[in-house]
Amino acid sequence: MDLRRRLPPKPPSATVLNHQKAVSNGENRSSSSTKTGLIDRSPSPVPKASDALPLPLYLTNGIFFTLFFSVAYYLLHRWRDKIRSSTPLHVVTLSELAAIVSLIASFIYLLGFFGIDFVQSFITTARSEEDSFVLEGEVEQHSEPKPRIMDPIPSLALASEEDEEIVKSVVCGSVPSYSLESKLGDCLRAASIRRQALERTTGRSLLGLPLEGLDYESILGQCCEMPVGYVQIPVGIAGPLLLNGCEYMVPMATTEGCLVASTNRGCKAIFASGGATAILLKDGMTRAPVVRFATAERASQLKFFLEDAINFDTLSVIFNKSSRFARLQNIQCSIAGKNLYIRFTCSTGDAMGMNMVSKGVQNVLDFLQNDFPDMDVIGISGNFCSDKKPAAVNWIEGRGKSVVCEAVITEDIVKKVL
Repeated sequence: MDLRRRLPPKPPSATVLNHQKAVSNGENRSSSSTKTGLIDRSPSPVPKASDALPLPLYLTNGIFFTLFFSVAYYLLHRWRDKIRSSTPLHVVTLSELAAIVSLIASFIYLLGFFGIDFVQSFITTARSEEDSFVLEGEVEQHSEPKPRIMDPIPSLALASEEDEEIVKSVVCGSVPSYSLESKLGDCLRAASIRRQALERTTGRSLLGLPLEGLDYESILGQCCEMPVGYVQIPVGIAGPLLLNGCEYMVPMATTEGCLVASTNRGCKAIFASGGATAILLKDGMTRAPVVRFATAERASQLKFFLEDAINFDTLSVIFNKSSRFARLQNIQCSIAGKNLYIRFTCSTGDAMGMNMVSKGVQNVLDFLQNDFPDMDVIGISGNFCSDKKPAAVNWIEGRGKSVVCEAVITEDIVKKVL
């Protein structure tokens, strides 16, 4: 087991300096070493195996490369002649014997040439690391090892006794963790208290998970509930992507190797070929609840009511109250026995908007319940949307943004870039 650990450079203490000054004066060292009390430990240049060659390395390599291939060609030519003339191969002349010796010598040199740098890299690395490693016992005298994320260590002290009481209340369950932001009015403080409560509940430390540096106010009620920190993800950049005559730099947050490089190569090929053209064909998010009636006739009446253009304006007003971005586009119905599947399509702005669509659908169902009190709502989603699964209805009718994109990559760009 390797007991060595790398330490950062550390300035010498006053005691060490005084001791080194005394030793320096007693042994009559140089004036610069006496003044500073430091010993010059700059590493001496590492000798290279190529320093022993009488000629420059590139000339020696060229000679042995030429010798190896020339002798190999000569021997192959001579052995072919012997096979044609039925001469035994073990019968060699003086020139052939010299060629064999030259072939072996050049092969040994070339093998050593390619092995020199490989072995030399290990020697250099070992020497350079030797000065920056110390024993484990010395490490414990100067610094303590940092705890890992999941090491069971005691929690850090809180800012005030009030926070300590809140943490205890969260741990015992008297104060819900999700209500800290509304009770305290400080999202960062709420995340810190929730973090402390989690550490005490699980007995594990979250020291490796960053807490400060994120605007928790911006995510409140938006994208993450009950935060205890955030995760850093590397962000790469690909581009420029030439799309519809405009250049775009594409940021990509990923930990997948070669993904950004591959995308960047595709952007380069598209850019060199004149760019790409994209056309937005349709933009509409869908949600399709399923309702049931006692008879198929009654389900058909609701179908005719929803598909009547006179009623669409009234249903749009009811639907659009759910959000300032959601706007109802159309309603499509399909009957299966006594079940009626109602597919609502609406625009959602820049968001995917499943929540705002679901709220709008719920408003319409509540409104329809007045005129169709016998309507039984089976589910807010009846798989006619169709969400998170491949479906022919999405391919035919579209869901979300339906886009067609075109780029012509020329032959020379395929050979040069791809």
